[in-house]
Amino acid sequence: MLTGCRNLSWTLSLLTNKRLLISKSSNFNTALFSSASSIVPSCHPSPTPSFSFLTSRRTSALPRSSVNSPSSCRFSVSARRTGPMALRDVLQVLEQLAPLSLAESWDNVGLLVEPSKSRPIKTIMLTNDLTDAVMEEAEALRCDLIISYHPPLFRPIKRLVQKDWKQRLAIRAVEAGMAIFSPHTSWDSMKEGVNDWLVAGLGSGQVSVLSQAHSGASHSHKLEFMVKTAEELNAVTEELKACDEGATLQCSDRRADSSGFHVSLTCSDSALTPSVQTLLRHSAPSQSLSILKLEKPPLPGHGQGRLSVLDHPVTVATAVEKMKSHLGLVNLRLALGAGRTLESSVCTAAVCAGSGASVLSGVKADLFITGEMSHHDVLDAVAAGTSVVLSDHSNSERGFLAVFRERLAVRLPDAVQVVLSKADRDPLEVV
Repeated sequence: MLTGCRNLSWTLSLLTNKRLLISKSSNFNTALFSSASSIVPSCHPSPTPSFSFLTSRRTSALPRSSVNSPSSCRFSVSARRTGPMALRDVLQVLEQLAPLSLAESWDNVGLLVEPSKSRPIKTIMLTNDLTDAVMEEAEALRCDLIISYHPPLFRPIKRLVQKDWKQRLAIRAVEAGMAIFSPHTSWDSMKEGVNDWLVAGLGSGQVSVLSQAHSGASHSHKLEFMVKTAEELNAVTEELKACDEGATLQCSDRRADSSGFHVSLTCSDSALTPSVQTLLRHSAPSQSLSILKLEKPPLPGHGQGRLSVLDHPVTVATAVEKMKSHLGLVNLRLALGAGRTLESSVCTAAVCAGSGASVLSGVKADLFITGEMSHHDVLDAVAAGTSVVLSDHSNSERGFLAVFRERLAVRLPDAVQVVLSKADRDPLEVV
């Protein structure tokens, strides 16, 4: 028996003009795929160079406190619980709203601090950053869970000591029995997430994703081969099943010709070698085997950054005022593109919440909107004729918390209170 053969997903297309009789020992699942290449992907993104992926949707201006939730994540109100929830149940709701698989590979997302003694979740606090002031507020409210958009624990740590301010916060959370969860770039990437909220500040438009997210489907190779008899088919499939406890077999009872049974098998990188070794031990599969590399399919509407072709173009001055209102700010920083004035027209705008230079680089747009960019990145944009609006890092993200609060609250029992931090704010201010 070969070991290491894991996560096989099979599609067996059995082309026959007679009904194939399979012994009970084969234990086949006879459900049919509509296509031999059907794969159910998970949503792991793959970092890609920035480009524009046009979707067939249009967005309207989204108010800061109310956005329609994704249709795939709707719950029945009648099925809502009436009491507090366990932490694991809240985490399931958070995953349904924004799969962590959408986060960038370098990010540190998910449950970062878990209390040793579980307790019902009654109070959840949302914050953009977990600071000393926010922790004091959470302690005063006796919060059970803090959802911090930015992960307070990001780099690997070898000790928990008081001299590091982030480690102090983690210690305080543990001592208070509070859990800490961070979604970060999964919220940026998701459809109707932070970046869709940000670009909606300029009004409705045709929106595309700048850096497309791709499915992280675990099955990366497709193996196709033939067997001549039902006995050989059973022998091959039993060997492959034996080295993969979680194999899922799909069978069809159709035959196109008398040449034999045509088989299609998809597998992961780790399962490729043992799968091929198994097939090469059999005469017909070894002679007919072909191996295809599968591309990860894009996830439309998901990814980093957004580009909007505005339904109603505005002037640079009007765009600035719209963003001030949307972000709830008195001041924004503006760099006019070469040859542009405050009265120049803005027909296209590219946005990236937080620090957007890497995502916005090379994008053709009349206006960039992000939290922060380096001096030289701004100069590059200006030289290309693109105006730049900067709000400071967290100011480009914080307003989405109110939107997410409503989405989360309607999916939790009334006994669970979801509050926004009042102490959370960007560390920079104009003086």
